[in-house]
Amino acid sequence: MACRISELVLDCHDPEALARFWCEVLDFVVLDRYEGDIEIGPREGFGGPQPTIILSRSDEPKNGKLRLHIDVNPTDRDQDAELERLLAAGAEIVDVGQTGEEPWHILADPEGNEFCLLKARLAAL
Repeated sequence: MACRISELVLDCHDPEALARFWCEVLDFVVLDRYEGDIEIGPREGFGGPQPTIILSRSDEPKNGKLRLHIDVNPTDRDQDAELERLLAAGAEIVDVGQTGEEPWHILADPEGNEFCLLKARLAAL
């Protein structure tokens, strides 16, 4: 028997704002609110093939590059069109020393948390 990732927890200053952003990016919905934290995930809820994300309120500043980041893939459009959608949703392109030859884009959410937009299109779940 092995474990499975069921939730990712992201500390943030404004859980409501990040919930809106990540729900837009991932087509997630708010599943629960508890003591200032917000859990978002697929419409089917907790326990499915995708982990949920808990946005946990924290006043501590983000220090440097995250040691763990999220990678996303487009499901219904090519990478360039998805990049435009993510930028319109509030993502920003960031430079962490990439060469420009990588087949992915490094972005940051509205609080500066890095994530990558990969090239391959995946089937929607």
